[in-house]
Amino acid sequence: MPAPLAASSRPYSIGFWLMCLSSFLFFLSFNLLLPELPDHLTRLGGGEYKGFIIALFTLTAGLSRPFSGKLADTVGRIPVMIFGSLVCFVCGFVYPWALTVTGFLGLRLLHGFSTGFKPTGTAAFIADIVPVERRGEAMGLLGVTGSLGMAAGPAFGSWVATHFSMNVMFYCSSAAALLSLLVQGTLTETLAPAQRQRFSWGLLKLNWGEVLEPRVLPAALVTLLCLFPFGAVLTVIPDQSRLLGLTGTSKGWFYLCYTVASLAVRLVAGKSSDTYGRVRVLRWSSGLLALGLALLVFTPSVPVFLLGAVVFGLGTGLNSPTLYAWTIDLSDEQRRGRAVATMYIALEAGIGLGALAAGWIFSNQAAHLPYVHGLSLACVLAALAYLLRVPVDAPAGHRPAADTTPEPLAEEVV
Repeated sequence: MPAPLAASSRPYSIGFWLMCLSSFLFFLSFNLLLPELPDHLTRLGGGEYKGFIIALFTLTAGLSRPFSGKLADTVGRIPVMIFGSLVCFVCGFVYPWALTVTGFLGLRLLHGFSTGFKPTGTAAFIADIVPVERRGEAMGLLGVTGSLGMAAGPAFGSWVATHFSMNVMFYCSSAAALLSLLVQGTLTETLAPAQRQRFSWGLLKLNWGEVLEPRVLPAALVTLLCLFPFGAVLTVIPDQSRLLGLTGTSKGWFYLCYTVASLAVRLVAGKSSDTYGRVRVLRWSSGLLALGLALLVFTPSVPVFLLGAVVFGLGTGLNSPTLYAWTIDLSDEQRRGRAVATMYIALEAGIGLGALAAGWIFSNQAAHLPYVHGLSLACVLAALAYLLRVPVDAPAGHRPAADTTPEPLAEEVV
């Protein structure tokens, strides 16, 4: 069916912008905890388990992806997102009561279900309502709002913890998740009625074909290799910041520089993969990630440290929306939720392995930090080597007509 004129010239619906708002609140919710959790775990007596803060979170996120992908393609996109936000809301209230190392780590394990569900439903929802020729741009805009949440979260969380208390910080995290949940309640389901089913426990039974979507494995491999450094960075940057003299509210400066740079490049280059092709943009973004990590390997001072954050953020800002768009390009429309889930499984595996490796290599020894970033650099260079062997794809406007996305409802177009 020919695309209506309004859909091609003004593709972003009210639902799209509400989803961006919900994404901002969701990322704000769990990112505002990150700078303070390593010290919090140390106060509980578990300083040697810092690598598990991220690793356990990503473990359950990764394990839940096949289920969230299947449910997004059967029950609906919105129920999957609501469940993820609800988990985030509940965990924020429970953290103040997790007063042992075991209890805290168990809660991190449970908290991971939030990112196992919410982003899967979000990406599938956005793919349903945005035309293919604007897909990279739309994923970039969605990433902008997520980056805003990531940028505001660490600085806001450290400020709250410093001026009030850790418990108030946890409750703020829960409140942001609740607001995200309320925004999602205003949206209309995009999964076609003929595909929807009522939830039943039988839907949680998976065969191997429902765990991974083979068509998107190239994108999944690049995702795993490029997200390994992210897990490593999240694990060691709080300690590296402290060793460089960044304490208190300045502890979040790396995250702020990283996310502002990521946000800036998404605003400027959101359409780049639509214009030049996904693979070509991924090659450039991998190069930037490698340069940022090289700066972190040889960090003699705070300015170089923060420059590394900026370059790493620029690479991520190009990399992330392009990987989303490439995954959706490669997927079958009827299995879009599972395709997105496959990419997220790779994402969580990369982050989790990066966090575990960083915690093991670092072992609270400042001299080991270059080895952490050096291993991350090797992973990104491996991704770049693979991408150089992948044929360059056509820009979005020149892809086959069969690769289309359902148009937004006419009454939703703004």
